[in-house]
Amino acid sequence: MSAQLAQVMAAATVPVRVVLDTNIVLDLWLYQDPATPALHAALADKTVQWLATQVMRDELERVLAYTHIVARMTASDITAEHILSRFDAHAQLMPIAAKAPFVCKDADDQKFIDLAAAHTAQLISKDKAVLTLRNRMARFGVALGSSFPELLP
Repeated sequence: MSAQLAQVMAAATVPVRVVLDTNIVLDLWLYQDPATPALHAALADKTVQWLATQVMRDELERVLAYTHIVARMTASDITAEHILSRFDAHAQLMPIAAKAPFVCKDADDQKFIDLAAAHTAQLISKDKAVLTLRNRMARFGVALGSSFPELLP
């Protein structure tokens, strides 16, 4: 086997590291967003490694108690426990990351940026305040996009 082929095969088996913001998690397991099947598949076959922190899980749990989210879960026959169990099954909890060299205007989103920057992970978010950092994050090797397929190599 050539060294180049060995490199390609090794790269193919290394999961892509991703950080998902809370709205993307809701898109996956509550809203059934049509943009999420590729991410569903990648999580299922472990071609992505979803990095998260306990603070991110706590935020998700808090959001799942919002009145409009509870109403949507009830209408969809989905429980908060179901969504949290999906988080627990797929996310790899990491320590809280050090502050990234760039700051988001929305302080609630900084934790996602910090974690993605610390692990050179792809950050998937539809949040406008986060997406405005795309160029700055790219300089540090962090891909930022609003859907998983757009971030594929």
